[in-house]
Amino acid sequence: MASTEHSTAATSEMDEEKEAPPPQDLTLGWVRDALIRQEDSIVLALIERARFPYNAPAYDPSLLPQQGGRSLVEAFARGAEVLQAKFGRYQNPEEVSFFPDDLPAPSGIPYNFPEVFHPASASVTANNAIWNMYFNDLLPLFTVEGDDGNYTSTAAADLVCLQALSRRIHYGKYVAEVKFRDAPQDYMTAICAKDRDALMKLLTFEAVEEMVKRRVLKKAMVFGQTVTLEDKTFDDETKYKVDPAVVARLYDEWVIPLTKDIEVEYLLRRLD
Repeated sequence: MASTEHSTAATSEMDEEKEAPPPQDLTLGWVRDALIRQEDSIVLALIERARFPYNAPAYDPSLLPQQGGRSLVEAFARGAEVLQAKFGRYQNPEEVSFFPDDLPAPSGIPYNFPEVFHPASASVTANNAIWNMYFNDLLPLFTVEGDDGNYTSTAAADLVCLQALSRRIHYGKYVAEVKFRDAPQDYMTAICAKDRDALMKLLTFEAVEEMVKRRVLKKAMVFGQTVTLEDKTFDDETKYKVDPAVVARLYDEWVIPLTKDIEVEYLLRRLD
């Protein structure tokens, strides 16, 4: 009996932690909780990628001539997205493909996700910017130079990072939709005038952004340290699997600005 009760309790805890699909009556609280959970996914994905050195051959298109000028990482990402699309990944509005033109029709188990987004705004994407930012700016900041030959594992880890970042940044569409629903009169004038600067000002809350950056910094410190049985505190001597300052910089320079770009582009189409 005790075993059954323990199993039931564990299942209940797992159900509470699992992210539910967005409700039709979207709330800012639901969106905020989802964004906080996604911080964990991003930090852990970066830590997993940091297990491998930079592995430059994975990004060299000249090494795979049979892939038509694509690097191993790009070929892997395209192939993975085709497989995931086949089984319905991109039916979920939270997921945005990096290579949407290559995707087959889904043939997995159907599910009717709530239609939350305004149809004219649903296609807004920043995935090209995310792809370029990740490989050109972010990746060199948290990987060490070297080549260990684990190119496919490196590509897989890169894709996990990219998809976690894409999901988080495109949640700007949820943020924009819920804010518009809560106070449409606050946004109507700027939308009608196509005034990006005014919309950006309405969407910017510096105190909240600073809180987010401090929280991801702390999460990177907690998740990224080597766990021992000894009591220890964070100090300048602590070694982390990923530099927490890099995670804070990621949010400061790219995640938060790109999310707000998505929000602005979404709102500009909200009345179409």
